[in-house]
Amino acid sequence: MLNNNTSKLDLKKRAYIYALDIIQFIDHLDKKDYGAQIISKQLLRSATSIGANIIEAQAGSSKKDFTNFFSYALKSANESKFWLGILRDSGKTDKNRANKFLQETIELSNILGSSILTLKGRQKS
Repeated sequence: MLNNNTSKLDLKKRAYIYALDIIQFIDHLDKKDYGAQIISKQLLRSATSIGANIIEAQAGSSKKDFTNFFSYALKSANESKFWLGILRDSGKTDKNRANKFLQETIELSNILGSSILTLKGRQKS
């Protein structure tokens, strides 16, 4: 799980570590619980998509491409918050552990949202 030192890492690396932590988190869910299986697959897709879209943004050919991929990453982060909340509130995982992931997801969302606003401000200039 990420710690205070990790908050200073660049966004790409932070999203990568987050995805690895989510994979480990999902691996510890009850494999016999059908609901947990379905939700964890959705969470896996959305959580790993955050970092993938950040990488794609860096390969974008324009500021508009960059902004669009950051927007996709933000949407994936928002979706991840939803799935983590469902897992937590349905009792399919430990609430404290889910809350730690939710906090990191919120922080990633805030960084992405702030970056998008900055990029859109620059695009208008």
